[in-house]
Amino acid sequence: MEPGPEEEEEEEARFDFLEWIGPDTSATVFTFLDHPADLARASAVSRSWRRFVVRNGFSKIQCLRLCPEASNFTRIITKQAIASASESDAEHQHRAYMHLSHGLLLDDPQDCIIRCIGASTTDNFPEETIQNTLVPTDWVAMMRPSYWSSAGHFDPAVPECLFYRLCSDLCLVHQINIQPFRAFFQYGDPIYSAKYVRFQMGYPKTPLPSQLLVSHDNEGQLAADDNYIWTYTSPQFPMLQESVLQSFKLPHAVLCIGGVVKIEFLGRVQKQEMDDLYYICISHVQIVGIPLPRELGVDPYKNGVVLKYYPDTRRSGVCHGESSGDDSRNSPSKWRNFTTRILHSGPAQRIGWNQAIFNRLFGAHDASEEEEEET
Repeated sequence: MEPGPEEEEEEEARFDFLEWIGPDTSATVFTFLDHPADLARASAVSRSWRRFVVRNGFSKIQCLRLCPEASNFTRIITKQAIASASESDAEHQHRAYMHLSHGLLLDDPQDCIIRCIGASTTDNFPEETIQNTLVPTDWVAMMRPSYWSSAGHFDPAVPECLFYRLCSDLCLVHQINIQPFRAFFQYGDPIYSAKYVRFQMGYPKTPLPSQLLVSHDNEGQLAADDNYIWTYTSPQFPMLQESVLQSFKLPHAVLCIGGVVKIEFLGRVQKQEMDDLYYICISHVQIVGIPLPRELGVDPYKNGVVLKYYPDTRRSGVCHGESSGDDSRNSPSKWRNFTTRILHSGPAQRIGWNQAIFNRLFGAHDASEEEEEET
């Protein structure tokens, strides 16, 4: 005779491994799950396991490990029309951080710039506007060279900045490519590069206007630090005095929170012969990264920034992979790989796992068979 629902719940409670080894040891094990798919599979084992994962905020812990910039979020807003009214705030937070973690693991880098915000200075507008740095060729209309030029200055230490808006509120930025301009129409073909470059990422204190940001009327008005909160500042990178596309790879992939990137050029190198002033001129700029799914967004809130999670049930994305839509969770080979990683991990060895306990937790597991499959 098949057991009824009450008997199943009683059986689950009787052999609940989390209660058997205690909350502290259980927390140690779950903390060392290093992939969102592993955490999703673990939370699918039983209701008690899911409650344990949600209550202890393991999805947030894992997300912060993947991306330290996520610590800037002061709260999470979930669209209540979609979220179940019976779900707790902890459940909403769990879903949002799981979705964010999966987004951080996407692997399809592209140029994320969607438009220019402005430049600290421009020598001749609009002929030498920042908009020219987005032109994929070296020429614009009427066969004019395509580049941005700063205003000239007697002091080579005066910095210059370019501001760009990315295509998503949240982009995981890997590297930034910059090509200094060679003035082939001047004697000696001088290159107007900078000594160093530095990058900052963040969000505007007030929403940016939807209209064109770079024009005769407002050129440079939004290119001021006072308009933004910066959540990341890179180290300085030396620039070559060459007119080639130079790649500046960040020390680690950085989550740009708010979709604004500032490129700061430090130290002028080249004087213009006709006026004896220092200039910086740039031909091309690319900000290479991965836009995160559109269900995620950000908004300034008091002295911080909130993460907005508005899931769209019509999409089949990573947010559904945590539940019934994740076929990999039911794949025997992937489940065995998951259990093998736990069994052979350092934390598992330190807290004294043995095969009998492990089999009770995950079901029968033949490590030698797994090794044979891998070979």
